[in-house]
Amino acid sequence: MGGDRAPAVEVEGAVAAAREGGVEVLLVGKRDGIERELRRCGVTVRDGRAVELPLHVVHAGEVITMDDAPAQAVRRKRDASMRVAADLVARGEASALVSAGNSGAMVACGLFVLRRLKGVDRPGILTTFPTRTGEAVLIDMGANVECKPLHLCQYAVMGACYSKNVVGTWRPRVGLLANASEVHKGTELTRETHRALSAATNLGFHYAGYIEGRDVFSGKVDVVVCDGFSGNLVLKISEGVAETMIAIVKDVVTSTTLGKILALPLLPTLRKLKRRVDYAEWGGAPLLGLRGAAIICHGGSNAKAIKNALLGAERFASRDLIGSLQRALADHEALFETARAEGPRLTREGDEVAATSAPA
Repeated sequence: MGGDRAPAVEVEGAVAAAREGGVEVLLVGKRDGIERELRRCGVTVRDGRAVELPLHVVHAGEVITMDDAPAQAVRRKRDASMRVAADLVARGEASALVSAGNSGAMVACGLFVLRRLKGVDRPGILTTFPTRTGEAVLIDMGANVECKPLHLCQYAVMGACYSKNVVGTWRPRVGLLANASEVHKGTELTRETHRALSAATNLGFHYAGYIEGRDVFSGKVDVVVCDGFSGNLVLKISEGVAETMIAIVKDVVTSTTLGKILALPLLPTLRKLKRRVDYAEWGGAPLLGLRGAAIICHGGSNAKAIKNALLGAERFASRDLIGSLQRALADHEALFETARAEGPRLTREGDEVAATSAPA
């Protein structure tokens, strides 16, 4: 119920995921509006269930809006669609939570309802993006704008685990985003994090040191680690650059009749390029570090993005990624002890307040 065009695109995406991927979906929100959209998509509904597809409607009378304070809304609006959906996952009645609503509220649902994995101080939002050599991940992209070395070290472990188990990277190369490659540069946060990662032994990944912004999409590393403020800037700038470049190519090609003729053989390649940089192809961004699977979608997601987010959520749940994350965190406790020494650790209560601050 929280996306820019909710619930129309959410329902349309769910119908596509059920038809194309056989995903069973619980559509949580205001029943009348959801059932109306289902009928618009040609789906027959009886007693809150789709007749032909594995779709079920779960009524929730309230909605968390983009203007709501995340933590307060999650605590007070217990009948809000996002809170009801999170409760379903927490009780084991659903395998994953997918939402295009208030991302701060999604983080709050993760903290207060799904709860953290043991060894995680702050969950991080991870995104997958194309590089020249394949596919890489970035964490954090907006959950926490202010981080400590401990948090970035935990992101490194979780990002590497995701790259290994979902992307299929044998031994992920992890880079720390900084403004230069020299170790004496960067901020106090990056320098302290670099010292902790460099001193660690028996890592389940290869730590590649600092990575500059220009190398993020080069394929130099498989995992990019940063605080949520920097990660969100990287994400939004890259989206803008990709959209602008596609528009420039289109304008140049269609500006003359000769250009249109010469472009015909290139159309398949251009369409392939557009798919590679289209955020809708990647669906949503997992919020890692929780006891349940949670996928955050762009507020402006279309039906295709929602469909791919639901397909991704099913893969997340079916591969026991949460179990893999918990084991990876336990294996790197020595690294986290070193990182704690590099910077003061916030209280649990302080974490819960600060971690709901930034929209993705």
